[in-house]
Amino acid sequence: MQTLKVDIAIIGAGTAGITAFHAARAAGKNVVLIDRGPLGTTCARVGCMPSKAALHAGMRWSTAKGLPEGSALLQPHGPQALWLHARQTRDALASGAAQRTRNAAGDQLIMAEARFIAPGVLQAGPYVVEADAVIVATGSRPIIPRFLEGVSDRILTTDSLFEQDVLPKRMGILGLGAIGLELGLALSRLDVQVIAADQRETIGGILDPEVQAAARQRFSQELPMWLGGSVEIDDAGEQIRMRQGDHSACVDRLLVVTGRTPNTEALHLGAAGIALDEHGRPHVDPQTMRAADVPVYFAGDVQPDRPLMHEAADEGQMAAHAALAGLHGQAWSVPARRVPIAILFTDPDVCSVGLSHEAAQQRGAIIGVAQGGGNGRSKILDAQDNLLRIYVAPDSGAVLGASMLLTQGEHLAHLLAWAIQAKQSVNDLLAMPFYHPSIEEMLQSALKSALQQLNP
Repeated sequence: MQTLKVDIAIIGAGTAGITAFHAARAAGKNVVLIDRGPLGTTCARVGCMPSKAALHAGMRWSTAKGLPEGSALLQPHGPQALWLHARQTRDALASGAAQRTRNAAGDQLIMAEARFIAPGVLQAGPYVVEADAVIVATGSRPIIPRFLEGVSDRILTTDSLFEQDVLPKRMGILGLGAIGLELGLALSRLDVQVIAADQRETIGGILDPEVQAAARQRFSQELPMWLGGSVEIDDAGEQIRMRQGDHSACVDRLLVVTGRTPNTEALHLGAAGIALDEHGRPHVDPQTMRAADVPVYFAGDVQPDRPLMHEAADEGQMAAHAALAGLHGQAWSVPARRVPIAILFTDPDVCSVGLSHEAAQQRGAIIGVAQGGGNGRSKILDAQDNLLRIYVAPDSGAVLGASMLLTQGEHLAHLLAWAIQAKQSVNDLLAMPFYHPSIEEMLQSALKSALQQLNP
């Protein structure tokens, strides 16, 4: 057993971990990066990138099927071929991310499972690592409810979906949060017969009630959704039977997207001097990123406050700065976070920016509204169900947040996030140029709607 003494040990080489590694090494510290593999971020391997590749494949096939009669449709470009191309895109992205990690870390990368054997001391394969500070960025994994154990051989998760060479004819989806909704639409557009179910009445994690209603109306046209009741799952021979109320269907595979849980069990955090709750998890202070009064910091999906790639990168950077401050005996707390932004690439996109609907209402916000039926570009794109709602402070006119169901909404969501972070007001944004015809004119309409309420 070889002993390594380092300033900072980072467990997990995903987005948060590799960002923390770069920040700590740039500060001149002796750093080691430990990962059990496979390398490549969750985003690149099983998360945001492959799901977008699948959505793009579904969009291409849906577009092809909608071409006017007599247009050329080439069989080699059918849904299974497009699925294969999506998987190849995923493989290229994941292998690229893995290689960048190897190149960056070099001989400071240890491929092994890490666990605490004492405060500040880790065992990782053939090494005992003594570290003055530890950053835990071990990510998360899909949750599979226990009641599905009887059909486990036909269960898929986001970790296994993209390993399927061929898509099944019939797919059930359990869970219609953001991931379930995206993948359900992608698979349905690739001609898979999809049944999606959730015990909640809502989909996609959409918090604005008007956008929620518009999204359910729009996406139910493509994706059968059973909402608002518990789902029974039974073995049906080679298939799985799904039941909810009066609904019943048999599917070949069940994609389970009911949430994720932090990867902390193998770490033996108790040996690090960290108390665990009844679920075996540490309590992480959101202001210091520490658990207990020991120099162990948490970043990324392992503390699922904001489970998004750009947030994981921010947290990796912050964890590194927190660890560096601790090494120098300096007090540190989390700085102001960037404006929240979340995007579902569902075509039309579902986006939320800044304050949530509930938080905006608590501030007494007025709501400016624009609908696709009043927007020329939306009419051209046959997207009259587009909907944009912006939340505005009643006193200053500052834009606080927004929610939308919008064609190419990803772009407008970014523009609004930048405007909110820059503390711009309705009048500031109305002074900007708006091209005609464009989706961005919906923002102009929503701003005018808000201005009329500000100045009745």
